[in-house]
Amino acid sequence: MRTTPYSDLNAVLQELVAGMRAALGTSFVGAYLQGSFGVGGDDEHSDVDFAAVVEEELSVSQVETLQILHERIFRLDSSWAQHLEGSYFPKDILRSCSRVGTPLWYLDNGHRQLERSTHCNTVVVRWTVREHAVALAGPLPALLIDPIPIEALRQEILETLHRWGQEILDDPRPFNNRFYQSFIVLSYCRMLHSLHTGTIGSKRTGAEWAKTALDPSWTALIDRTWGGRPNPELSVRQPADPADFTRTLEFIRYARGEAARYAAGGCADTAVAVAQRDALDPQSGPRD
Repeated sequence: MRTTPYSDLNAVLQELVAGMRAALGTSFVGAYLQGSFGVGGDDEHSDVDFAAVVEEELSVSQVETLQILHERIFRLDSSWAQHLEGSYFPKDILRSCSRVGTPLWYLDNGHRQLERSTHCNTVVVRWTVREHAVALAGPLPALLIDPIPIEALRQEILETLHRWGQEILDDPRPFNNRFYQSFIVLSYCRMLHSLHTGTIGSKRTGAEWAKTALDPSWTALIDRTWGGRPNPELSVRQPADPADFTRTLEFIRYARGEAARYAAGGCADTAVAVAQRDALDPQSGPRD
């Protein structure tokens, strides 16, 4: 099993994969790290995003056994064990982007029980798993996922960029803490960078690109945001700096306006169409 730079995380992952094998038997296909541990930029504050692949939809008894497993893993004496996040993909659902949006059995960060959710069933997750996943067990992910058209990746990012931005602007209050203020700025830097490159990179890569590609007036906000990223358990309970939060809302508006310009590879017309659609119907598009 390939490992991360963190020995205590590796121990948690070893127990997790062994538990999956025991719970699923011949239904187990593979387990993969994605997110920041796939694309890079991981550190001691990162969530541990995983994708587990199974032969077919989980049975009731398999789900019950996995619930026991995740409860046990959550109680391990390691902070990593409380920050696992991922879904169980049946092979046929993972294979094609045509199955995006189908609910999967999902473990949320900070939780100990699986629930049905579409959270991981996205084009972005498929692309990340196929191109950059760390294989904990199982075949190469490129053997499990069909090639993903760049246009499909960009379209999903555009829809997320506009829809999520509208959600935040409509009601900023739930996002007015240090964690979300940082998360929003870095996420929008990364989404713009992804539109430009047609790939998914780390938040660090997106932030560094944004400081050279975007209007220089945003550089100070981006630097302050990265500096305030550590200790998410504490920062989510602390109010955001009022000036930085106001500036963050302005950054969302700016990024939504710039999205078409950074959508490369002939995707600019799609970006304009999405922006026009959301201007007419802010609630359209998939939820992030």
